[in-house]
Amino acid sequence: MDQDKRKGMKPVPDNLEEVLNMAQIRTLNSMGRFGWDLHFVRRPLFQETLAVLINQEGDKIMVLEADGSTSEMPELDTRKSMSAQELIDKIAD
Repeated sequence: MDQDKRKGMKPVPDNLEEVLNMAQIRTLNSMGRFGWDLHFVRRPLFQETLAVLINQEGDKIMVLEADGSTSEMPELDTRKSMSAQELIDKIAD
C-alpha cells in the first residue's frame, strides 16, 4: 500500500522529523536494529501522532508512544484468527 486510502498520504511520510519527535526517532532507530520496521504513521486531528511498528516475522505489532516508549499491541494473538495484517488494517482505519 503506497497511499493512505482516505487522504492520499503515504503510510510512512518522507519527512519523519516533522511528524515524529526526537524521542520517537531515537527509539525507531534502536528498534530497527532489532528487526522492527515502521509500518505506518497515523496522524489523527487533535491527537498525538501514532507510529506503528511491525517485527520482521510480521506477527507482532508495537505502538511508538510520544515519549519514545513502546507498547506491544495486546490484541494481537497469532493463535487467534486475526492476523497481524488484519490488526494493522483495523488500526489504520
